[in-house]
Amino acid sequence: MEKLGHEPSYHVLDGRPQSLFALAKSGADLIFNLTESYAGDDTKEMQVTAFLDLLELPYTGAGPRAHVLAQDKTIAKKMFAFYEIQSPYFAIAYRGNIDHAHDISFPLIVKPTSEDGSIGIDAAAVVSSVKELMERIAYIQSEFNSPALIEEFIEGREIYASILGSYESPRALPLVELDLSRLPKGTPRIASQDVKFFQDTEAYKLTKSAIAEDLDEETVSKLTETAIKAYRAVKLRDYGRIDMRLSSAGEVYVIEANPNPWLSSAQEFAMAAKKSGLSYTQMIGEIVDLAMARYA
Repeated sequence: MEKLGHEPSYHVLDGRPQSLFALAKSGADLIFNLTESYAGDDTKEMQVTAFLDLLELPYTGAGPRAHVLAQDKTIAKKMFAFYEIQSPYFAIAYRGNIDHAHDISFPLIVKPTSEDGSIGIDAAAVVSSVKELMERIAYIQSEFNSPALIEEFIEGREIYASILGSYESPRALPLVELDLSRLPKGTPRIASQDVKFFQDTEAYKLTKSAIAEDLDEETVSKLTETAIKAYRAVKLRDYGRIDMRLSSAGEVYVIEANPNPWLSSAQEFAMAAKKSGLSYTQMIGEIVDLAMARYA
């Protein structure tokens, strides 16, 4: 931020009301919103942005409406369906009730409806029988007190599209692939917590993200156009990441939309920005400029 001519300071929301009051009195011209949870609750990201809106404090990234639409994966999938964006068929199960059921078939993947960071997703999340399905639904309900999202499992490549821009004028950065091909035989090729975060696991060591270099022009166009449609469908702005699966038949499925994705210099968004010709500082500067323009 200093390289861009700004005077940054760091403010921690520690879950106490006093930290919110201090933020309100900070006098900042712009809040660079890196909030991932509040008081340990991932679902309260949207309340933080609503708080900033009420105080008319400018901030970067998605607003509360986008957080509501994107964070609950079942709502996001219904938005994708409305805008004719292909996503795996799904059903929702909670305490014996089934909602919005497609005619789904095994194998399936079962996950919480509103958790971030692959929480609740491990090798056992992919099921191939009714017995495994019932056991996994019970696990999701008891462990997370959450409805279980049951999706058809799409075998294919894990592709991430990072998007920069306003809702009206988004642009896709070069595509990044999380290469899952080296996972041990019999291990589901999914972006589980082991793959993403647990550095001492075999799954973490055998997987890596890299620019997807071997996609033909037609496939790249299909992926980026789909990602931009998904970005708009859930009302993202400034920046976001759309996670997709590319099947062996070339079909594109949107798995989820991520408001305010991780911006670490080693992560997929920064990787895509660098490939597009943006330095890390320029990437941050563009997000700041997009937000400031919105409040001008």
